[in-house]
Amino acid sequence: MSYFVYVIKSEVDGRIYVGFSENVQKRLREHNSGKTKSTKGYRLWKLIFTKECETRIQARELEKYYKSGIGKEILKRMVP
Repeated sequence: MSYFVYVIKSEVDGRIYVGFSENVQKRLREHNSGKTKSTKGYRLWKLIFTKECETRIQARELEKYYKSGIGKEILKRMVP
């Protein structure tokens, strides 16, 4: 089973959210329907990046990296 690290961007204010999931499309629907407390106030969200990982542990580590200072800087350069 694969896991995916994903990055979504709010169409409201341009903020970026990083997460990981086995099913990115389902997770995006949850973000956009308001089921996720931390992203509920900034809907609608647009998927801008995904990266496949072989294990949950790898996905969690990559998610933590993208949430770090250096990871956020990299994402800012990647995001249109």
